[in-house]
Amino acid sequence: MAERMVDHESATPVYLQIAAFVIEDIENGKLPVGRRIPSEAEMKQQFGVARDTARNTVAHLREKGYVHTVPQRGTFVLDRTAENDGT
Repeated sequence: MAERMVDHESATPVYLQIAAFVIEDIENGKLPVGRRIPSEAEMKQQFGVARDTARNTVAHLREKGYVHTVPQRGTFVLDRTAENDGT
């Protein structure tokens, strides 16, 4: 992901700001289907956030159907085309 900053003063929770960056990268192809997204540790370092914030980001992305997590492997971008074409 490109260098981005979160706004800790924003009304939008930080985990949603980070999720929006990841979603943008998924939708514009920077993070293609099957690619691992940044780990919680990488998010912590990149954005200067607590582990719980990074964990909430990943949980939100899972809930929205953008990613799935494989234990001991990482979190990967899902193929959302089947969801979008009505099948």
